[in-house]
Amino acid sequence: MLTPLSLRVVAVLRMLCAQLYKLPLDERVELLNALRTVLHAHSPFADDPVDCVLWVKTESVVANDYNPNTVAPPEMRLLEHSITQDGYTQPIVSYVEDETYVVVDGFHRHRVGAQHPAVRRRLHGYVPITIINQDRTDRGDRIAATIRHNRARGKHQVAAMSEIVQELARRRWSDEKIARELGMDADEVLRLKQITGLAELFADREFSDAWEGTRQE
Repeated sequence: MLTPLSLRVVAVLRMLCAQLYKLPLDERVELLNALRTVLHAHSPFADDPVDCVLWVKTESVVANDYNPNTVAPPEMRLLEHSITQDGYTQPIVSYVEDETYVVVDGFHRHRVGAQHPAVRRRLHGYVPITIINQDRTDRGDRIAATIRHNRARGKHQVAAMSEIVQELARRRWSDEKIARELGMDADEVLRLKQITGLAELFADREFSDAWEGTRQE
């Protein structure tokens, strides 16, 4: 139940919103994004990105260069049909880099918004995004966030996942951290390292003398 003070705030907000229709579309969207950002800053859920969904031009959203997730053509067609019929029910998760929104999760949702004529027309060339917590600035953290988002969906190409593990290992992530952050077990991390065959990936492992070759007399 809203208090009298809360009701007055809602009434003022409605009066202000009535002026939105006097603005051009792009300016209206920009203002709504600004208002959402202000409300988000004062929200008890400010630590959760989904609390603030913004609408941005598809051209300002770009793919990351490490996502190993693939979507088969039938699933892609189903995604297009879902967004066409039901609208966007999930925003595109991103982080901001040089005024560009880099996709953490939702590359294919972005592709539908950018390339599907009916969807693009309906949304005036915009797509919905959330911005991942700003303290996740390290590339390794962003890679891990992408894997966590889509690991339970679609299929990861083994070679691409091996490259992910390789990069994280080179960033001095331990096997334990890789397993924890990517939702793997130790054996899976080891198998993905073995695919590359690079000795440097095993630098953090201790091997017994049994692993050392012995000279044949």
